[in-house]
Amino acid sequence: MTNAVEVQAVHKRFKGINALRGLTLSVERGTTYGLLGPNGAGKTTLIRTIAGLLSPDSGEVKVLDTRMPNKPILGRVGYMTQSLALYEELSVRQNVQFFAEIAGKDDAKAIDEVIALVDLSKRANSRVRELSGGMKQRCSLACALVHRPDLVLLDEPTVGVDPQLRVQFWEHFRRLNQAGVTLIVSSHVMDEAERCDKLGFLRDGVMLAEGSADELRQRAGTDNLETAFLRFAENTNGKEQSS
Repeated sequence: MTNAVEVQAVHKRFKGINALRGLTLSVERGTTYGLLGPNGAGKTTLIRTIAGLLSPDSGEVKVLDTRMPNKPILGRVGYMTQSLALYEELSVRQNVQFFAEIAGKDDAKAIDEVIALVDLSKRANSRVRELSGGMKQRCSLACALVHRPDLVLLDEPTVGVDPQLRVQFWEHFRRLNQAGVTLIVSSHVMDEAERCDKLGFLRDGVMLAEGSADELRQRAGTDNLETAFLRFAENTNGKEQSS
């Protein structure tokens, strides 16, 4: 199996809004794929569809060679939501243990290891409501990783995170790749794009362009990713107006 994720011609509509419009992409195993675009581009809808939490109106999504939605495959998928899905009256350890149990992998050693990984060992018994925003982000990441998934979906994982912690997150993401884990990361921060193996520029549920950061800059004729995004968006506008 070469690709961990295959998305083919997916459409998704909410109350008259086309969130995804015939979107197609593939993500190679052991790589990090970055979904870049402004708020409302369709990034979260796409991630929720890949996770099997939404069913496409048409098209097909396959995760680890399995058509989604599929409940059994979720034990091999980690998902860090954009809005923190933590129980604030529970401790860090209790939250991580809860998510481990949901995945059927309540392993005390794995829980300790992942809490140490996100540098929360000293706060493991603190209630989540007592943590700073950055610590909550770290706890959320631990919950997504505790069951050692093959695919990790990260929706805006570094929002509100200080620069030093952001670097630590990305260093760990690369180590996961080296261990064969596949990551899909959504962001609207262009400097994070440089850390991804492949990028997808999204806007209004449409894939504007795909490729490595260098490839996209070269195709757009610029040395700046943000400018590249704007040029691809302008080209798409021109095509829509002429059609």
